[in-house]
Amino acid sequence: MNRIFAFLFSVFMLSFCDFSYSQITPQNMDKFKIMEDSLVTTADSMYEAFIPDTRIDYAERFVKQLVRALKIPNSYYYPFDSLGKIINIIPSDDGSFRIFNWEITPSKINKRYYGALQMPSEKLKLIPFFDYTEQIGKGVEDSILTNSKWYGGIIYRIMTVEWQGQKVHNLFSFNSSSPISNKKVIDPMLIDEHGVRFGLPIFGVASTNFPRQRVNRFTIEYKKEVQATLNWDNEKKVVIFDKLVSQVNDPHRKYTYVPSGQYDALKWDNETWNYIRDIIPITILKDGEAPSDPSTPQER
Repeated sequence: MNRIFAFLFSVFMLSFCDFSYSQITPQNMDKFKIMEDSLVTTADSMYEAFIPDTRIDYAERFVKQLVRALKIPNSYYYPFDSLGKIINIIPSDDGSFRIFNWEITPSKINKRYYGALQMPSEKLKLIPFFDYTEQIGKGVEDSILTNSKWYGGIIYRIMTVEWQGQKVHNLFSFNSSSPISNKKVIDPMLIDEHGVRFGLPIFGVASTNFPRQRVNRFTIEYKKEVQATLNWDNEKKVVIFDKLVSQVNDPHRKYTYVPSGQYDALKWDNETWNYIRDIIPITILKDGEAPSDPSTPQER
């Protein structure tokens, strides 16, 4: 792990280079296409190498190639369409950055997450994220983290809100590194002149470890074999997530949690993600009573 951190950090420090803010030239477009083809080939080996231990080596090679490509002038505006079919390339909803994001499985029981945030600038600004999942343990919801200590995952949505005059980018991510459970996470991210910070007490949810404090990131954890929802509902203007229950009636064994069929929500109001229970009402039917179609008028 230290070898990878040192390698990526050295690449990061070398990744600041001047470039003009002109359009991408035809010559540079050709360079992008050639380098993207190489990235796709390396990414395939990074995922599928027959000897799992070598996937880390391919990941290091991939990072080096990616940084070399991003040093080309105006790289922020090159879409990397082919590469985006293999790794996760997700722009922020306000257009202020994009994140390159992927995972590898160096063994049957291990996963490692990678991320790099690129901002449009006269200089290439590339901020790498270093996966700290294993070290965080049970402190996931309470920790304040940085890019060098990131709770890794595959990011599937970015939502930006205003908080105390600052932009907070809420990263929705999926972490399946545990062999017995999965997690979905909303991780608030701040970017300022000091760098990147993850975690803010903006959730109206009490910490399990420190009941008098709010959590710094919102998480749901559940059984490996099931699926659970944690995502934005544009119609209701809330984040909807599954209400989870333990199959063995033990709230401490999160790996036994499964969806109950009910949903709770988070609504952004007054600079807080406020908790709403039972956002979708559940109708309890009497014996023999058939469910009605809510779109069909009922007899009076």
